[in-house]
Amino acid sequence: MRGLDITGASAADMALFTAWADEEGWNPGATDRYAFAVADPEGFLLGRVDGKPAACISAVRYGPGFGFIGFYIAHPAFRGQGYGIQVWQAGMARLDGRLVGLDGVVDQQENYRKSGFLPAWNNVRYEGVPQGSAGPADVGPGVSVVDAATLPFALLAAYDRRFFPEARDAFLAAWTGLPGRTALAAVRDGRIEGLGVVRPCSGASRIGPLYAATPGIAAALVHGLAERAGGPVAVDVPDANRAATTLVEQLGLAPTFEAARMYTGPAPEVERAGIYGVTSLELG
Repeated sequence: MRGLDITGASAADMALFTAWADEEGWNPGATDRYAFAVADPEGFLLGRVDGKPAACISAVRYGPGFGFIGFYIAHPAFRGQGYGIQVWQAGMARLDGRLVGLDGVVDQQENYRKSGFLPAWNNVRYEGVPQGSAGPADVGPGVSVVDAATLPFALLAAYDRRFFPEARDAFLAAWTGLPGRTALAAVRDGRIEGLGVVRPCSGASRIGPLYAATPGIAAALVHGLAERAGGPVAVDVPDANRAATTLVEQLGLAPTFEAARMYTGPAPEVERAGIYGVTSLELG
């Protein structure tokens, strides 16, 4: 086996990560890599063989104790030769001592179990054009859906922290504010009671995160985001939240893809009941 040279990813390499993910059918966001890069600039690794890209992984550090694995891909020309496991080991070494999460595709879940990951729930992607509508009676009295950019960012960051194990302010600022995206928030009496972001992708526009205090608020956000996307949308729904699964089924969206959320230890304590769609299968 020829030697593998593993280095940090450049901006051009990040575009390659996106292209490989698209070839795998993961439907990555068109501009996700710009937000990913600010989450942890050193968290993206690329392995090359004789100068040719062979395998990649992201191993992003959040705060002092959490990490997330994503983008674990070996190029088809280099599969079955041991290069993938080498970048895996490099990524896991970067997160040594932390609780680590990932979203594992079905055919890799047994390998992740062998590496010490345990399933917590499944994230099921639902796609389509939302049916029906959501009005004031659905969202509840006093709730307004507004452009999230009009709110103090500190409010958005504090709200996101309820649903994620660590603060991720730089990532969130980019994720909600990149060109071509729409971020909507549901607000009542100055409090945020829902947040959703939609971004363009090679296929259906993807919504994530989708947080909400009630199914009615989540429905209003989905309709508002889908209207701005102008076509079909996709949401990665945690099946641990039965209300979320029921909602997307009522909206007429259909399941198309599934990945298991897995951790190396107990799942972090977050407000799962408010998560109607996860932010990203690559970064959590």
